[in-house]
Amino acid sequence: MPAIYKSLFDHMVSSILLFDQQLCVCHNNPAAEQLLKLSTKRMKGSHLNAILHHISSSSQLFSQVFETDQGFTDNLATIICLDLRSITVDLSVSPIQIDQQHFLLVEIRQVDQQQRISEEIQQLTQQQLAKDLVKGLAHEIKNPLGGLRGAAQLLHRQLDDESKEYTQMIMEQADRLNNLVERLLGPNSFHQHQATNIHEVLEKIIQLISIELPNSVRLERDYDPSIPDISIDEDQIQQALLNIIQNAIQALNGTGDIKVVTRVANQVTINGYRHRLAIEIKIIDNGPGIPAQLHNTLFYPMVTGRAQGTGLGLSIAQTLIGQHQGRIDFKSRAGFTEFTVLLPVTKES
Repeated sequence: MPAIYKSLFDHMVSSILLFDQQLCVCHNNPAAEQLLKLSTKRMKGSHLNAILHHISSSSQLFSQVFETDQGFTDNLATIICLDLRSITVDLSVSPIQIDQQHFLLVEIRQVDQQQRISEEIQQLTQQQLAKDLVKGLAHEIKNPLGGLRGAAQLLHRQLDDESKEYTQMIMEQADRLNNLVERLLGPNSFHQHQATNIHEVLEKIIQLISIELPNSVRLERDYDPSIPDISIDEDQIQQALLNIIQNAIQALNGTGDIKVVTRVANQVTINGYRHRLAIEIKIIDNGPGIPAQLHNTLFYPMVTGRAQGTGLGLSIAQTLIGQHQGRIDFKSRAGFTEFTVLLPVTKES
């Protein structure tokens, strides 16, 4: 490659990859090394599919550029690196001729930060809509919930000790939901926060869902035991996480894997505020994925991808997590959906 081209590419801020007609890397600049966390030695001569775990633009599109001599751009594309980092980028692919040889010039500009700001603004709007709907919904479910609790209590008195475990669970969950409804109807500042181990909350949820969990659905835990206790309203966080996990179960349609992961996150920005420490809870499933047309409105009330769905679970979850100054993010493609709940660890924790 002529030195003038190499110098030009190497001094560009955006990541540059030069591919031959077999879609193998001929050159990359230092910015590409930094973005992909791969050395020039590792990339040179490697096929496009060997340096990326996944890219939302198919390799066929890259090959077509040689055939048509027409480049393309893909804004807000997703690439997943070999270390499984997911990055949002603006992708520009152009045909280029150097010394009578044809190449593809691929320019990658990372836009995660701009995308994050846009998503947070959208989430704040969604949260306000969800709050209004949740308060209306709380009024509607309060009376039937009292009847359910009363019926379970009457049945509890008539059952033998061995069967009372189930009615006891019904009454406990009815009481929890009633307390939740009362708080949803009250002012947003009214919380019952106390230091809580997030793993205890998750185990209560798993115990609850295990009663109806199909045998062909496998649930795996990957907990970080170093996570500190956090000051939360346990009932609210339990409801939010329960809604997300139930969505994952329903998405699997009877068979598949769910993984619940907890980690500590450092120096996290949530809704414009920087937090030194946060708890990260991931719910991952290998279902069909969330339809692309729902990605921008997924947390809106009444938005659902299922025929029998109400579209309330995620909007309620977002409201409850938002009341803890937290955030819910998601990534989804065919065979992989990941919801991430971030809860800041405050001084009270």
